[in-house]
Amino acid sequence: MPSPSQSPPTQSPPADERRPRAMVIDRAWRGLGARSGLESLSGPGGAPLTRTVKLIVLPLIIRPALRPELAADFLGAGETAQLDSLMRESGALLHATAQWFTVLKKTRRALGITAGNPQDLYFQRCFELATEHGPPAASAGADTVARSVVEDIADAGGGRTVEALKEYLDDADRRTRLDARLAAAWDTRWAVPNADAGESAFHLAAEVLDAVARPGSGTDVGTDAGSSACSAMLAAGHGSRLGQAVRTGTDGVWGRADLPAHLGLSAHPVPNRPEVGHGASTATLPAPFDRTLFERLFTVLQASAHREELPAVPELVRREVGRSCAPLGLYDESLRVAVVLGGRLAVGLDPLGLDQRGHHPLGPGETEPGRTAAHRIVNSRWQREASVLRARRMTVSSRPDPDGGQLSALAQDLRTPWVAYMRRLWVRLHGRDVRDAALPDAASAWTVLDGVARSVMMDHRARVRTALRALSTSTATARVAAAHEPRSA
Repeated sequence: MPSPSQSPPTQSPPADERRPRAMVIDRAWRGLGARSGLESLSGPGGAPLTRTVKLIVLPLIIRPALRPELAADFLGAGETAQLDSLMRESGALLHATAQWFTVLKKTRRALGITAGNPQDLYFQRCFELATEHGPPAASAGADTVARSVVEDIADAGGGRTVEALKEYLDDADRRTRLDARLAAAWDTRWAVPNADAGESAFHLAAEVLDAVARPGSGTDVGTDAGSSACSAMLAAGHGSRLGQAVRTGTDGVWGRADLPAHLGLSAHPVPNRPEVGHGASTATLPAPFDRTLFERLFTVLQASAHREELPAVPELVRREVGRSCAPLGLYDESLRVAVVLGGRLAVGLDPLGLDQRGHHPLGPGETEPGRTAAHRIVNSRWQREASVLRARRMTVSSRPDPDGGQLSALAQDLRTPWVAYMRRLWVRLHGRDVRDAALPDAASAWTVLDGVARSVMMDHRARVRTALRALSTSTATARVAAAHEPRSA
């Protein structure tokens, strides 16, 4: 078997064929032997993890800033061969990176550290360790080095940890004061929006989505058109107005009477006042508008790779009291407008290729009235997904779900795609709000909106693959058991 650095090259495409860069990276990664030493950097199917690509492959190996020919989303034969060569040359380094990551995770567990995502915190440091020391087995002091790195990263947060937050909020007197401040902030009334505020925002949002995602939108004309409509939304305070509509339970905000104004951001028709809270778990987090003060900050501290950039815990809590009671749970108006834009996009998401009533598939080339260029881009991307095609068959099939309902449930999720989309969008915008990272223009807003759409699609793909893998395993087990059953004469 070839060594990691001598893996056979992947087959190059014909000279006139262009392939998605993500597909080229995936093929090159599998050529390195993803199931023989790269498991900690790979998903269950052998593909590189999203964070592996984002934190290691792109910035540290491909380096598009230095190789602009590899920065495009689609690569020709020459660029494909160049990228594949870079990956093969880095094979031994990537295997050593994976080994260091395993060592750092074991050290982290031994030290009882739980704050932060290990991939965000350690991936790039592991690449540095692999570059400097080679694989851990080649370093006599690997355990000492790993402990030092893990402790340094933990200390870099400056006390901005989940444990520090819990300790701060456990004080009974402080909790009483915070609860009173939450009540006072929640009772502050916002101006009631004009009667046409929802319709006006709906049309302006469509203008933005049509401009930023239209082919050639990188031109000044497309950029100016989207920015003009986006500026109008900011000036009119349409994000704050949507917050008022959510708080008062206004109907028909999104042009559909069957959808609540909050689009699944709350389990209640009208969100309740946030509480202080005692704890949180990623497995049981409620909808964003229903989260406690603790839960809102828990997600920030748990996911942050740069906690040293955050305010100290007392200041984090103080700001979050006001933010949790502000329109849409956000301070910055540009981020509130991004919720409006995201909602306008979300209500038109149609992974299954059904009309807005959810009954009849659209024919080739047909589009729904009111759909924008952004909808066409995102929907066409989703509708090409193999997992979505499987889900579409599940929704119209009269046969029982062989997986006891799991596949059917995943298929039904695609009938209400706005729920997953809006929840992920809000979390991303909330993280930006905590860091005072506004969205200055329509183009930056579209980057976030499109990124969330891709993230939701990839998450659904992974869940379908997991369900199919489990189904395949259970079927194989059943066949083996049946083969060994005694047969009567």
